[in-house]
Amino acid sequence: MGRDSGVRVAVIGGGAAGIMAAIAASYQGAEVTILEKNPRVGRKILATGNGRCNLTNVNLGTVNYHGGNPAFIHSVLERFSVKKTIDFFEQLGVAHKIEKGGKVFPFSDQASSVLDVLRYELDRVGVQVLCGAAVNNIKIKNGSFLIEFQDGEKFNADRVILASGGKAAPNLGSNGGGYALAKNLGHSIVEPFPALVQLKLAAEFLKQIKGIKFDGDAEIIVENRVVGKASGEILFTEYGASGPPVLALSRKAGECLQKGKAAWLKLVLINTYSRDRLEHYLIKRFSDNPEKELAFNFVGFINKRLVPVMLRGAGISDVRKPAGQVSPAERDRILHLLQDWRFPIKGTTSWPAAQVTAGGINVKEIHPNTMESKILPKLFFAGEVIDVDGDCGGYNLQWAWSSGFVAGWSSAQVGN
Repeated sequence: MGRDSGVRVAVIGGGAAGIMAAIAASYQGAEVTILEKNPRVGRKILATGNGRCNLTNVNLGTVNYHGGNPAFIHSVLERFSVKKTIDFFEQLGVAHKIEKGGKVFPFSDQASSVLDVLRYELDRVGVQVLCGAAVNNIKIKNGSFLIEFQDGEKFNADRVILASGGKAAPNLGSNGGGYALAKNLGHSIVEPFPALVQLKLAAEFLKQIKGIKFDGDAEIIVENRVVGKASGEILFTEYGASGPPVLALSRKAGECLQKGKAAWLKLVLINTYSRDRLEHYLIKRFSDNPEKELAFNFVGFINKRLVPVMLRGAGISDVRKPAGQVSPAERDRILHLLQDWRFPIKGTTSWPAAQVTAGGINVKEIHPNTMESKILPKLFFAGEVIDVDGDCGGYNLQWAWSSGFVAGWSSAQVGN
């Protein structure tokens, strides 16, 4: 740990990335101050992992990240790896456990314990924390940074780390204000859009089936090509669809829609049967009870509230006719919907529902080994404000820890 480098570092944003950046810079002997617009630091950490804080993921790879440059992401994650992250928190007192899918959680199952030890470390290493400090502008004056607050107050620093977050979850203080600060300093922004968010679908019957859940497959179809696929519990809502598979695919859907491309959500309600097996099963089901009403014939096989909607979608207007009267063509259309039901995607739900921001400061303008700006020396970036976003499952917090550590460590170097 360095001592008294004489470098004054201002970290704008007291989220996961900002806190890590402040600690890392302090380890190198810098005089560090966090400038946080909210009443306290780390609010978003408390909400991660459904209040348990999914610290990272041991199965992590660059394939779990999205943005302008995978090589950029790899370089940052390599400098502060999953192992280093786990070791860091273990040293702070956070015992860990690994759960399904490689997800890493604190043994306490409390996100608050993670924030507690981080705040303790900030205090231990002498990081000053100024809350209620909303930054309005950053200027260069006499070779240093002059930071202006909305209330008219000013703050001077030798180095600035912009870790102000994105636009997702504005109820937790994210408003995208860092983009304007970066643009004023010469950086370009990849237009942000919500990710890990629910999808809005074009279908008149959604209110009839809202609340229905099923385990199946979901795919994003663009120009008759599958561009994303996920499986798990899918939920119909009054506006469209939700559930882990839908959230996982929302980034790809949002990206396509932003480019003006039409996108479809394909749902596979029955993914445990091949088409042939499902066809043979339906033939037997209909023939075993030929006088039973068609809609009632499906009770016990798929959710009964979904049946009339599905049958009408298959072009069968009389859902009460005997199952034995279903024609081969009608049965074929039913089969098709059970394994290839497509909905036009109208968009995603908005920022309050999003877990993460896609887009942000262009990574082409940032040195991956240091997180320093290529445009303005001594300006650094960390976290969600950058055009990097990860899949659900601890990947976004790992990006915060890694990018924060690299930015903080690099910012404190006297030679910079």
